[in-house]
Amino acid sequence: MRRVFEEELNDLHVHFFEMGKMVNEAIYKSVKAFVNHDKELAQEVINQDVEINKHEVDLEKQCFEMIALQQPVTTDLRKIVTVMKACADLERMGDHAVSIAKSTIRVKGNKRIYEVEAEIAEMSEKVKVMVQEVLDAYVNFDAKKAKKVALSDRAVDKDAKKIHHDCIEHMKVDSEIVLGGSDYMLVAGYLERIGDYVTNISEWIVYLNSGKIVELNTHNKNIPLT
Repeated sequence: MRRVFEEELNDLHVHFFEMGKMVNEAIYKSVKAFVNHDKELAQEVINQDVEINKHEVDLEKQCFEMIALQQPVTTDLRKIVTVMKACADLERMGDHAVSIAKSTIRVKGNKRIYEVEAEIAEMSEKVKVMVQEVLDAYVNFDAKKAKKVALSDRAVDKDAKKIHHDCIEHMKVDSEIVLGGSDYMLVAGYLERIGDYVTNISEWIVYLNSGKIVELNTHNKNIPLT
């Protein structure tokens, strides 16, 4: 009986990791589509979100079934709860990737700010690394690494503030920048929120190890540009 439960638990972890890889790919593609004004790639991200949502539904169903049928306690229960909570965060990250993709499709010949697009690409790379590292921390139940990943969200928050600042400055000089600049700020905001959800997953990894819910990075939200 225990062997069957452990196999089901392992299967749960595998499916969660697969969902995480799908979300990370969606984030990468959505930003690439936005920077390159690639509407076909953006539409691909939107279409694939159905699979990400299906993964979340399947994982939640599997979690509820394991709780009902196996009645796990202590560490085993924490593992299942962690998957349930963390997969919801992954799904929201996928939603933000879709929002970035929709921004790409909505844009029609807006004047571009190549400097800001480069900043967005750099910010997205940091977010991509965060997602990959938090998945690695999850696979290894590594709370120490999860805390380190959460700390890296500082740089993402700082990038978001800088992009917002730079867009405002460009708008002051050139009114034709307003529409495009607004989209840049929206995309930076979506990436910043993805970083927040990565922090949430880091918190669930810490919970998995300690049984305690600890908020990470709550002091990082007012970061100066310098």
